[in-house]
Amino acid sequence: MSITHTIEEISQRIEQSMPESLREGKQEFEKAVRQAVSNGFSRMDLVTREEFDVQTQVLARTRAKLEALEQRVAELEKHHGGPSDNEEGDMAS
Repeated sequence: MSITHTIEEISQRIEQSMPESLREGKQEFEKAVRQAVSNGFSRMDLVTREEFDVQTQVLARTRAKLEALEQRVAELEKHHGGPSDNEEGDMAS
């Protein structure tokens, strides 16, 4: 759901909950509500669904690379007798 759609939905809900006498200034009210809701969303640190999905894919690829590197390091340590005491200390810091 897009932010624009969400703003529109919130605006409609507020309008529907108002008494008829207040609905007469509908255009002015809609504009004010949309602006207020839009300002509220702009102060939040939101991303679009597309941006979120892209970052999720980047994270998945990064995790896969990290796992492959960890496995490679484990294999190298196994073939070379494991990390030396000095190397272990360097890795911990």
